[in-house]
Amino acid sequence: MDVQIFGVKKSAETRKALRFFAERRTRTHFVDLQERAASRGELVRFTQKFGVHALIDEGSRRYAELGLRTALYGEERWMSILADEPLLLKMPLVRRGNALTIGPAEATWKSWLEA
Repeated sequence: MDVQIFGVKKSAETRKALRFFAERRTRTHFVDLQERAASRGELVRFTQKFGVHALIDEGSRRYAELGLRTALYGEERWMSILADEPLLLKMPLVRRGNALTIGPAEATWKSWLEA
């Protein structure tokens, strides 16, 4: 079973996800969003399941720096912003096949491993 994890190395939640799967000897593919942004197709996959606003980390420093607190954008505009500014994403984004999670979701990850 391969698990793909999108995040940044300095994110505590991303490190927890990496450690969770490493402790269970699950092969992971880590995509550091500071080195290489997630493709638009990957973001669309998460958006279709959770909605674009579930991907946005409104508490992030980058969100405040860009002055997005009062922004009223449509989904397409948010998608282009998220593609350009990966630090606005809630992390980690985890994918196993068609199963997806946003943020820490250890209960869901455990169910993946048990299946």
